[in-house]
Amino acid sequence: MAYLAGFGAALPGRVVPNREVADLVGCEADWIRDVSGIEERRWASDEETVVSLGVAAARDCLKNAGVEASALGCIFVSSGTSPRRFPGPAATIAKELGLDSTPAIDLPVASAGGLFGMALASRLPGYTLVVAAEKMSEAVLKPAPDKNTSILFGDGAGACLVSQHAGPLRIIDSLLCTDGSFADDLQLPLDGSLLMNGRSVILQATRKLPRVILDVLARNGVAAQDVAEFIVHQANLNLLQRVATGVGVPIERFYSNIARYGNTSSASVLIAAREWFAQARLQPGQRVCFAVFGAGFHWGSLLAEAA
Repeated sequence: MAYLAGFGAALPGRVVPNREVADLVGCEADWIRDVSGIEERRWASDEETVVSLGVAAARDCLKNAGVEASALGCIFVSSGTSPRRFPGPAATIAKELGLDSTPAIDLPVASAGGLFGMALASRLPGYTLVVAAEKMSEAVLKPAPDKNTSILFGDGAGACLVSQHAGPLRIIDSLLCTDGSFADDLQLPLDGSLLMNGRSVILQATRKLPRVILDVLARNGVAAQDVAEFIVHQANLNLLQRVATGVGVPIERFYSNIARYGNTSSASVLIAAREWFAQARLQPGQRVCFAVFGAGFHWGSLLAEAA
């Protein structure tokens, strides 16, 4: 039996309001808010990297869980914005945590990697740390930034400790999916800017996210109305509203910090989980559903309940 033992997050100090982005891409600040629900985001400095953000989130998570890094049996690190082909950031994050032989595995699954790591970690013994760190600003602020993508993204990192021992949330089930037919519709080339077919992404996400949520609930005999909170990838507010409608629950059941951080890709679900858990007043048996959708396309859901 696996548990979610703690969450962590790290965000750059620089707050970037819509008016600053609007000046860069040639649009109105209010338009950004109206189409995305985003009011500001965080952008990392040159000194803040995928690794440094990931390490900070990892340390925050371990501190919150009361577990030393030396107890970890494995680390998964998700990032779609690593600055080099290989090695990925996992090995360096492990080193910065003081580890010299613990396996550290990269999961370059943009937007969905945080939850994929959680689901995989639930199958491993002992303690597994899942980290997702992104510096999306570098991907969207290249020369001639695209108005439709540059407005959406922010930087940050999140982390989750998965334990086979104990924790505040017991993992009930998870469901992971991939369809490579849409691989070209959301991609980050090695030497280019982010490419996104917005119509395809929103159409597929609107179909697939409610379905994967309802499927994991159905196979565990849980009604959507009996889920206390949904923690979903923070892509934009419009998508969250569509998913809530598709699942058949009020949007108020969907935790959202999109207005403050924008879309932080694979880090978003873990940053949201860290903030949500810090103020949650869970009662035993209350259910929480996590869900993500990202490049690939990859998507999935994970059902947990308060222990």
